[in-house]
Amino acid sequence: MRARFRQLKFLFHDPALLLVVLLILGFLGLFVVLPLFKVLQNSFYYKGVFTPQYFLEFFSGHRYVIRPFLNSLIVAVLVAGLSTLLGFIFAFADVRANIPGRRVFRWIATLPIISPPFIMALAAILLLGHNGLITFFMRKYFGISWNIYGLPGLILTETFAFFPLSFLIMEGVLGNIDPALEESALDLGASKLRTFLRVTLPLATPGIAGSLLLVFTRSLEDFGNPIIIQGRFPVLTTQIYLAITGMYDVPLGATLSIVLLVPTVLAFVVQRYWLSRKSYISVTGRPSTAGPPRVSSGARWFLFGTVFILSSFILLFYGMVIFGSFTKLWGIDNSLTLDNYRYVFTVGIQYLSNSLKLAAIATGIGGLLGITVAYIVTRKRIMLQGLMDFLAMVNFAVPGIVIGIGYILAFNTPPIQLTGTAAIIILIFISQRMPVVVRDGVAMLQQLDPVIDEASSDLGAGFFRTFTRIVLPLVSPALIAGMAYMFAACITSISAVVMVVSPKWYLVTVALLSQVDIGALSIAAAYGTVIILVVLGAIISMDIVVKSLLQRGFSRLGK
Repeated sequence: MRARFRQLKFLFHDPALLLVVLLILGFLGLFVVLPLFKVLQNSFYYKGVFTPQYFLEFFSGHRYVIRPFLNSLIVAVLVAGLSTLLGFIFAFADVRANIPGRRVFRWIATLPIISPPFIMALAAILLLGHNGLITFFMRKYFGISWNIYGLPGLILTETFAFFPLSFLIMEGVLGNIDPALEESALDLGASKLRTFLRVTLPLATPGIAGSLLLVFTRSLEDFGNPIIIQGRFPVLTTQIYLAITGMYDVPLGATLSIVLLVPTVLAFVVQRYWLSRKSYISVTGRPSTAGPPRVSSGARWFLFGTVFILSSFILLFYGMVIFGSFTKLWGIDNSLTLDNYRYVFTVGIQYLSNSLKLAAIATGIGGLLGITVAYIVTRKRIMLQGLMDFLAMVNFAVPGIVIGIGYILAFNTPPIQLTGTAAIIILIFISQRMPVVVRDGVAMLQQLDPVIDEASSDLGAGFFRTFTRIVLPLVSPALIAGMAYMFAACITSISAVVMVVSPKWYLVTVALLSQVDIGALSIAAAYGTVIILVVLGAIISMDIVVKSLLQRGFSRLGK
């Protein structure tokens, strides 16, 4: 009780901090909690009428409601398993096998992160769809035909889209395993295979579990790939979208949203538990002089061949999107033309401009808000500190389609009517993508000695002066890195904003999706290529800025 009183007294002694805390909590309550509450409310009550019928149908096993849920789980489980396997192979080949060209393969493995996830679905259609390049060749010369739409297409595209997440996790885990442990096992007579199975793999198990849970969550909430390639295999995200936009059945959409929210949030919570554990990091108390154990020559070339084949498929997918963007009408007339890019930079230039402007505004506001939240939850011992941290991270676990529906339900009528405006898109970007900036800021602030900003406060500087003159310059590299990811994520976002875009504020990703919907795959490929180049350019620019800031910091320290 006394501690609470001291925290409250501390807040009132710093009016600026109190104002910031109240504003942040008000923002999070209005634009994070309220939309989710509206989804929950409309799943039981619609226009004041109690309507739990879809929950009853779900628990009674009604096919229309239960089938998309089961399909989503099937896809998520299979994609999580395959993505983790591929991620582990790539990471092991990179960290432990030291294969030739490892830097090139690493760049290829992370390429899907900087592009819209549904680019993989578009590439799969260009290659394996009804008029796909491989489909045409196999049908013409071998009489073989297939249907990539449905479960096979979902597994293929989502695996290629999400395995880089697993690769990055496994790369860190394998890199932190002390090689001396494996070297000791080899010295005691264990074979390399036994050492791998009894030492390396168990030490990497928590990382594998974290990868499985993360990819499972991302697959469950994926909207872009399923809406393009699901065929007659409906999943929850697309059924939610169709319930709201096609059937105008708000209670059904809200109910399916709650059904989707339960496994994604549960997986997110369990995943955070696994990734917070340190059992996969071998802490010896002193630096290890042992190098990574060498794999056998046969294993090394096997890993190289596997990584080479998988990388070739990734490059083939992206190459097909680029090639398709130069064709007149994919599958009908594959002669080369620049008309698709003329269309993108005339008709579509407004959509691209909208995406860039709104993403830039959201990134600026979200970056500053995120780093402020990180500073308060890391440095200030105040009341509601844990609540602020929790609310700031909630939407990281909430599927984008659920966020979009929540914003429609919360802000479609007075007193806060935002539907059709740029503000609703910006707010969705901020609430959905800000958690990355928060986590980057927390990680950076935990590495800085609290004495630095405490000295500023002791000398009489208030919250604003300490934050702007001391904290921001110190965490600027982490802030810019987080903002670079946030900007890229906003540009490639589709699942949440597809629910709230208007003719005035149409976005480039939604334009791409609409071109796929009408069968204009060449124009869609041109949109996709432009999006990739824009995001890549933004990331490279941000990387240059971060490096220059770090160099300036080191030069000042040297002086």
